Amino acid sequence: MEVSLILPQNIESVWTQIEDYLQGAADFTYGRFNVSDIKVCLYTKPQQLWIAYEGDKIYGAVVTEITTYPRKTALVMHFTGGIDLSLWKDPMLKMLQRFARDHGCSIIESYGRPGWKKVFEKDGFKQQFMFYELPVETAV
Repeated sequence: MEVSLILPQNIESVWTQIEDYLQGAADFTYGRFNVSDIKVCLYTKPQQLWIAYEGDKIYGAVVTEITTYPRKTALVMHFTGGIDLSLWKDPMLKMLQRFARDHGCSIIESYGRPGWKKVFEKDGFKQQFMFYELPVETAV
């Protein structure tokens, strides 16, 4: 399995193969993003698109962004989607760790539905906090 960074000028060449994967990720943002928004952000924000592939078949896609906090720099995994995750998760994490280290990041962070905890905890990811949301109702 190969993992590659896709430069912005090459996003269109892979988009039709990864659009459904990223739509699945967008569905779990509960209305914050749709797949078109993810694509726009890849062009307008300092984000990176990574794909896992073998030959002409793309198995997965990850969207990352370097975020600088006052005391740490993180590589944030915003969106992850694909098929047969067990085939490409390890090579993807290895590549992301190298990229993070090369860009001065001290951590890789992610957020998402609770099921990701089971997927990533054996890789060393630790749940640090939960994200809660309260809808603001319109006053009557």
